[in-house]
Amino acid sequence: MAEYFQVYEPSGIIDGTKGYQFRQQIRKLLEEKPKVIIIDFKNVSFMDSSGLGALVLSLKTVRAAGAKLFLCSVNDQVMTLLQLTDMDKILKIFESREEFEKMM
Repeated sequence: MAEYFQVYEPSGIIDGTKGYQFRQQIRKLLEEKPKVIIIDFKNVSFMDSSGLGALVLSLKTVRAAGAKLFLCSVNDQVMTLLQLTDMDKILKIFESREEFEKMM
C-alpha cells in the first residue's frame, strides 16, 4: 500500500444515538496516525441527518489531523442523503473497499 490507512465499519442505523460513538471511533483511529481513513458502509442500513452531522464533524476532525476521509459501499438511502446535501461532491466515495484498495 502506498499510504497507510485505517478502516471503520459502522453498522445498523447511524442517527443521533450512534453519532457520538461514530465520532469517537474516528478519533480513536486517528490515534494511529493514518494518512487515510476509509469508512465502509456495507453494514449500515440507514443514516439520518444526525448521522450526517456526525460524518461532517468526523470529516473536519480527520482533515484537521492532516489525513483524508473516504467512503465505500454506500447504500441507496445513504447515497441519496449525501447527494441531497452535496456531500457526495465533498467526499470521495468508492463503490467497494476493493475499488478503494486498487486506487491505493
